[in-house]
Order: sequence, then C-alpha cells, then structure tokens
Amino acid sequence: MEKFEGYIFTALCSTNFLVSCLLFSKITREQRQPYMDEIFHVPQAQKYCHGKFNEWDPMITTLPGLYLVTVGVIKPMVWLADLSGKVVCSTAMLRFVNLLFNCGNLYLLYLLTCKLHFRDKLHGAPRRVLSALSLSTFPVLYFFNFLYYTDGGSTFFILFAYLMTLYGCHGASALLGVCSVFFRQTNIVWVAFCAGTLVANRMDEIWRAEHTKKKDDKSPGTQVPLSVSGARRVMRFLFDFLTSPHQLRAVLLVAWPYGGVALLFVAFVLLNDGIVVGDRGSHEACLNFPQLFYFLSFALFFSLPVSLCHHRALRFLQSLRRRPVLYLLLSGLALLLVWKFTLVHRYLLADNRHFPFYVWQRVFQRHAAVRFLLVPVYVLAGWNLLDCLRSRSLFWVLAFLACLLASCVPQKLLEFRYFIIPYLMFRLHMPLPSLPRLLLELLLHALVNATTLYLFINNTFHWPNSSDVQRFMW
Repeated sequence: MEKFEGYIFTALCSTNFLVSCLLFSKITREQRQPYMDEIFHVPQAQKYCHGKFNEWDPMITTLPGLYLVTVGVIKPMVWLADLSGKVVCSTAMLRFVNLLFNCGNLYLLYLLTCKLHFRDKLHGAPRRVLSALSLSTFPVLYFFNFLYYTDGGSTFFILFAYLMTLYGCHGASALLGVCSVFFRQTNIVWVAFCAGTLVANRMDEIWRAEHTKKKDDKSPGTQVPLSVSGARRVMRFLFDFLTSPHQLRAVLLVAWPYGGVALLFVAFVLLNDGIVVGDRGSHEACLNFPQLFYFLSFALFFSLPVSLCHHRALRFLQSLRRRPVLYLLLSGLALLLVWKFTLVHRYLLADNRHFPFYVWQRVFQRHAAVRFLLVPVYVLAGWNLLDCLRSRSLFWVLAFLACLLASCVPQKLLEFRYFIIPYLMFRLHMPLPSLPRLLLELLLHALVNATTLYLFINNTFHWPNSSDVQRFMW
C-alpha cells in the first residue's frame, strides 16, 4: 500500500511540475520584464550573480536569503551548461527558482500530512496525497511561484523547520528557521511556534497526569469548561508551569536551539535598529487588531469546502444558544477593536493592481458602517477556526493563536501574502478531510488560480501617465 501511495504521489508531483512549467512559460512570455516588487528583487539578485555582494538596494525590506539561494542554484547550472563561466541571471531564470520551491513545498506538505495524520495509515493514503496537492495549489502561494518573490522560499523553510520539529531534530529545525528568517524576518514568529509546540506537548503531559490522578476530567486536553472557573484552572496551571524551575529546565533542555535563534534575532534587531532592513517609513510595526479578523475571514472562505457541514452549523447555533453572554462580550470586544484600531496603509489605497485594493474599495469603503456590520462574520470565522482545531490540545491551540496574533496584528498593510503560512498551519492541523471534500477544495483552488492567472495575463491596463503595462495580482 505504501509503495502504491509512493507511485501515486510521484505521478502527481510530475504532473504538477509539468502544468506549472507550461503556465510559467506563458506568464514569462507575456511579462518578460520585472514586475511589481521584482523591480527590486531581480536587479539585486543579478548583482549577487555578478559577485557584487556589497551592493544593496535600500528599498528592499527583507534579508538576502532569496538571492543567496538563487546564486547557489543558478551558478552550478551555469557552470555545467557553459564552461566559459558566463553568468546567466535573466528574469526568467530567477523566477524558475520558485518553481523548484513549489516542488519542495508539495513534498514537504505531503510529509507533514503523513506525520500529523499518521493514525489513518490504512485508508488515508489517497486523502494524504490529495490533501498535499490541494495545499500546494493554495492560490496565494501558487500565484507567486511564477514571479521572483520571497514567498515560495519563505514557506519552504518554515514547513521544513516544522517537519524537523515534529521528528525531534531540533538543531536542524533551528538552522532551517534561521534560513527562513533570511527570507522574511517575521518568520521568527513561526520559529517560535516550533518551540511553542514543544512547550505545549510538555504542558499536555502534565495536564493529563494531574487530571488522571484527580479523576475529575474524563477527556483531558482541549475539553476545558468554557467558563470563568475553566479559565481560572488554565491560568493557574500556566502560572504554575511557567514559575516551576524544574519544568522550565526540562523544556530548555529540548528547546535550547530555538533559544539560540531568538538570541541571534534579538542581536540582529539591536544592530539593525529595527526588524525591517530598508524602506522603514512604509513598514512600521503597529497595533492593527482587525488584521486578525481579515485573516479569520480569509481562512473561512478558503476552508469552506473542508469545514462547512450541517453538523458544524448546528454546533455553532447550539453554542450561540448556550452562551449568548459570551458571544455578546466577544462581539463587543470586536466592535471596540474595529473602531479604535482599524489602520489603512497608503499602499492599500493607492495601488489598484492588487486584489486587496478592490476588497477595501468595494466592501469596506462602501459605507462607514460596513466594517462594524462584518463583526458577526468575524465571530463566526473565529468560532469555525477553533472548532476545526478542536482535535488539537488546548495548549497547542493557545500556542498557535499567540503566533497568529504576533504575525497578523503588527502588520499595517492588508496583504494576503502574509496569510500564507498561518493558513497552511491551520489547514494542516485540521482533521484529514474526506475525498469528496478534498476534491471540492482542489476545485476551488483551481478556479481561483485560473481566474487570477487569466486576469494577470489577459486583463492588462495602463495608468494615465505611464506607458507601462499594468496587471492585476494578489
């Protein structure tokens, strides 16, 4: 069975790469010149290709991980193809590096799916393969496989680091985490998530042991009463754990490589006088709490094929009926956060090439009350996310939510690319969907990908004072 599964997965990998290459060829023919952020990334990579490592474009905000990996991939290829040593670093060649990351991401998603859903070995093979394929075609990530952006490599190294964490190779995971930070500094949050899962596992063990002795909790883990007393129990447990030298020592013995990464990152921030490398005026940290609500809505939309069902809808209605006061308080808090903390980046309002521009213009700017009227949707989306993760332990969920907040809230710019890694982490940890649901998810991804690629290739336009061709994109 495992051998047969391997054959299926290999065939799908080959098909995926062939289809991606055909799309890549079409897109590169239509858009030969660097586009959008490529106007910064491509020249910088070409400087690295020519050995000019001391030259840097101050408009680039990320560390040079993408360019270093690119040189490491392209240089040997050039040496093998051209013995004269002539350096070839065209825009198409640079973009092709992300197609390689696409193959790597598909393989890592498959390995992660197998590791996280190992209990269903006998009948889960087709679902594991299809789930990995579906996630590798996740529209926002898949689109940027065809441009020279950092998203493919950033996702690859975070997924690889998390896989190593699950296998207990924490030194390798920490090293891969450093590589991911070189692609995007905010990935330090997901390196912390890798460490957080170790802490959560330790907490789970102690929680189960304590409540098994007391025999007052038949299903330890996430099944904590959603009440004031339940919250007190968890808070008391967290306090006791974090103030226990014995428990902290046990965690540090395992998680110390991640602590080393954290120290290196702190040193970088101090030396760099901030997280962002360049263009600091346009990328300042802030408290934009509605970003969390935008992510929850985004996750609700893309997870509908695998999360929407009659039983889940009934559970939500029952939860509303049982705890009306809790939902009123949550709605009130959401209204307050939307009222006081909604921030709008000037790039969002000025650049009509990105889809978030139209989301903001046609939804949020329709009327001043719209952002408040969407609060019930945010509450539903938040409940749906937690309900999809209810098979995970309480402390794992808390670690994930903490990292989700840390990755979303400080971002002022509404940019769907920032949602790629948190969404993949959320979707990977859901129970493995049935084959019909996975096919629906794959169909949704295919339709969105077809639409966005069609718009990018065919629906071009011009700005009034520019002769350059403009295209729609994520």
